[in-house]
Amino acid sequence: MFFALHHVQLAMPKGGEAEALAFYQGVLGLTPVEKPATLQARGGVWFESGALRLHLGIETPFMPAKKAHPALETADLSAVIAVLQRHQIAFQPDADLPGIRRLYVADPFGNRLELLERMD
Repeated sequence: MFFALHHVQLAMPKGGEAEALAFYQGVLGLTPVEKPATLQARGGVWFESGALRLHLGIETPFMPAKKAHPALETADLSAVIAVLQRHQIAFQPDADLPGIRRLYVADPFGNRLELLERMD
């Protein structure tokens, strides 16, 4: 019945749009996209990069996702690590999976993100 994942949504606190842009665009290099006019009053920010669609929506009260997480794939995890280090953003390498090198990082709101590179 289903054939693709359209987007992933993470929660953020009200007023966090500038922080979201600084991290997801400024650090991770995702492109912000305009939300439909009917949803703009709700706040939040949407991002895209290739087939990746990531939405951040306002949640009150806000609770970051500490365990549940999206996994964002890169072609060069070493380059991502260099960017994280340049921005002084802490990350946690994790046990690699067969054919996958990965790490975890928290966004400015405490949401967990897995960043991975396929090694095959």
